[in-house]
Amino acid sequence: MKTSMRNKILMLLAAAFIALPAQTAILAPTSSADQTPAMQSEIRVYVDGKPLALKPAPVQKNGTLLVPMRPIFDALRAPVAWQQQTKTVFAQKGSRNISLKIGSAQAVVNGKAVKLSTPAQVIGGATMVPLRFVSEALEADAAWESRTKSVRIASVEYRLEQEMKRLDNGQTAKSDRQKLSAAELVARNDEYVVMITTNYGQGSGIVLSDRWVLTNYHVINGAKEGQVQLNDGVSVPLQGMVAGDQEQDLAILQTKEPMQRFAQSEGVVIGNSYDVRKGDRVYAIGSPLGIRNTVSEGLISNITFEGGVRLFQTNAQIDHGSSGGGLFNEYGELIGITTSGVEDTKADLNFAVDLSGLEGWLLDLEQNPVEEGKIAFPASALPDSLKDATDEEIRQLLENNFGESQTSQGVAAFNNWAVARDAQGWIVVSAVIDPAFYIIYGDKTSNELKLWALNIGSELRRMLPDQRIQFLVYYEQTFNAKPRGFADGETTDLGGGKWRLRYDVINLQILERMHIRVRS
Repeated sequence: MKTSMRNKILMLLAAAFIALPAQTAILAPTSSADQTPAMQSEIRVYVDGKPLALKPAPVQKNGTLLVPMRPIFDALRAPVAWQQQTKTVFAQKGSRNISLKIGSAQAVVNGKAVKLSTPAQVIGGATMVPLRFVSEALEADAAWESRTKSVRIASVEYRLEQEMKRLDNGQTAKSDRQKLSAAELVARNDEYVVMITTNYGQGSGIVLSDRWVLTNYHVINGAKEGQVQLNDGVSVPLQGMVAGDQEQDLAILQTKEPMQRFAQSEGVVIGNSYDVRKGDRVYAIGSPLGIRNTVSEGLISNITFEGGVRLFQTNAQIDHGSSGGGLFNEYGELIGITTSGVEDTKADLNFAVDLSGLEGWLLDLEQNPVEEGKIAFPASALPDSLKDATDEEIRQLLENNFGESQTSQGVAAFNNWAVARDAQGWIVVSAVIDPAFYIIYGDKTSNELKLWALNIGSELRRMLPDQRIQFLVYYEQTFNAKPRGFADGETTDLGGGKWRLRYDVINLQILERMHIRVRS
């Protein structure tokens, strides 16, 4: 289904099976800061190779490690100040300016909002800040070492110092991160990019371990079952979601059984998203239109924020089915998950969600595994059945869930929803499209509106399997004179010199099969 992220004119790139009949809460880290209690952590923190003394001890909450404010900023050589009146932390290092307000789900870096999975907060009288965010905002590398349960941070100065030592020793001043050719990058990462199919549609995913696969939340939202298709043709059933955030459009899925080929695998390397710059070369790997592991090359065209979520804009080509695929930098590191694109343009405007919070999720899952009985697909906003629902309940459900369709030309609004039963026993559902949108964009979005209607039809057929249903969307306007050139019954004399023009622009009939007519 083509739609958009928030108010941008975008399409989500999961390929939907909406023309076929159809034959759940977030379990782990979410964007809410208050869903799980804070717990003292035994995790050790090293900065530039030295243990960082932290008092009080680090606290783990919602997959985020919180540490005392002053020690971490001091260790990274960033002067820090506390403003009591606004309860805000201010820090500066070179050209980097950071502010964190206690309890706020957003921080500000150089004037731009950055979403936090867990906000800064006061715990036991100490101001605690999210460790990974602070590190990366100050351009330090942060890595989780599971064997020793340690977070190792390398500041900019430390990395430069190490390079100088190599020079002094007569070594080549070459980064350990070697740029890869496209072929080398694909050889390193191709097996970790998989196709995901559900009872709703198809997308892509990234293997993180022998049980976990990363994808977009919208790929599995509302699905009841799914499977991972590996590159060798093996199909592995999915158990459900173990971590996810609908706002960030990210989810980690768990398979029912281990994927044995990845048991001893090192997996993909997660890059530092704050290293990404406009103009960087990137590669997208996914399954557009179901064509597995298609590779495209492009640049980071822009870095934007939507609702506090950081997005990488790229001209690396993607399409329906690419949702959940990987966006890799030149070093072969995963920096984003491809999620959406703008249609009806020659500009190749595609987007990927950055992964700055991913390691926090993985840390939380490792420390606090989700109980087997609680692993499930996200709950659908729609019920399993409307068998006993009243017409008014059906009307409200449809209006609440399908009152808008975000298209390549903007948001199409649908009003005046109605549900009635006629003398032939049909359930007749109707709505009125925003007339201005239809007049201007109806022809350009006719196929998108058709897919939107077919999706509604598929859901109605699933929830009301034994009913004959007609779904009508009308164009309607009132004029000061009788419009000419329309069929009988499409114009109505309202009196007082007013005339109503009303005709159906979508006519969907649901019998043993669905039939649809769209008028543009």
